[in-house]
Amino acid sequence: MQARSSEGIERIDARFHGNAYAPHRHDTYALGVTLSGVQTFTYRGTSHFSMPGNVIVLHPDEVHDGGAGTEEGLHYRMLYLPPEKTTQAGCHTLPFAKRAVIEDEEFRQCLTEALGNLASEPDSLLLTDWQSRLSDLLWKHSNGSPKPIKRIDRAAVLRCRDYLLENSAETVESQELEQVSGIDRFTLFRHFRCLLGTSPHRYLIMRRLERCKQMMRTGAGLAETAFACGFADQAHFTRHFKNAFGMPPGRWLSLVSR
Repeated sequence: MQARSSEGIERIDARFHGNAYAPHRHDTYALGVTLSGVQTFTYRGTSHFSMPGNVIVLHPDEVHDGGAGTEEGLHYRMLYLPPEKTTQAGCHTLPFAKRAVIEDEEFRQCLTEALGNLASEPDSLLLTDWQSRLSDLLWKHSNGSPKPIKRIDRAAVLRCRDYLLENSAETVESQELEQVSGIDRFTLFRHFRCLLGTSPHRYLIMRRLERCKQMMRTGAGLAETAFACGFADQAHFTRHFKNAFGMPPGRWLSLVSR
């Protein structure tokens, strides 16, 4: 299965047995998570094996092949990230990961989120959040290091926070936050996380959920609440609510109404 390309980022879900790919190369980073089976591939002249939960990082323009290492077959998901999405202000080189197979729970979780729902297209804030986090994780595992944040632009971050509060029920684009903050989106997202401990996308979702709780307490229905607070539909709302609070909204409402 292949998701629709979003700003040049492609995502796939693949299952196969045996040797699936002859030697080839991409002009993007190939970032993947092995879900089941043993993933085998030759990369930079060395054979590699990835087990379930491992992260795979292949650099642009590096020849590699791919196959299943056992008769059980292989299931994995992969994200193809254009190299220009990994650059940071003041850096003129690309991150080059030291290892092709990585055990890193933060990296795995970020890719799992980005590859979790291939049927829907991510919104602008979520897409920028993925790009920013994946870039930082690539630099974390590279031979070099990104330019450190010496000073957080607190005023720019707070302007964006206030803008998200005022427009929590609306679709907010990364370009809007660039205009509000006066800095590029990737720098802004890093500063936002440093100051507020979360991404603009996550901050917006939590503000929507807070408003949803208020509406449900006053008797609003789930579908009405979802629409009023900026969610695409009731299923979208329920998924975010459960991810945030560990239970569906109906269950939460029954508990607080006792």
